[in-house]
Amino acid sequence: MALNKSDVEKIAHLARLEINEADIPLYANNLTNILSFVEQMSAIDTTGVEPMAHPLAASQRLRPDIVTETNQRELFQSIAPQVEAGLYLVPKVIE
Repeated sequence: MALNKSDVEKIAHLARLEINEADIPLYANNLTNILSFVEQMSAIDTTGVEPMAHPLAASQRLRPDIVTETNQRELFQSIAPQVEAGLYLVPKVIE
């Protein structure tokens, strides 16, 4: 699939890019090469290939899910203007 001048201009307009008139043939050639490569990749048989989230077999180090800080709710809410049932009360801002 070869792109022509009008295709490149339309793509540039959709992407809200301003390109010089002299650069259009270069863009057309580069975009055509990209689309050709995508067509080649689409032709490959990928049955039985499991999709990957990441190309490396990386795993995150996780810490144990334990509480490390003491509950200080009463201390923090002692300076709040209004508190009810452990919740902060705030003025209504949306009618």
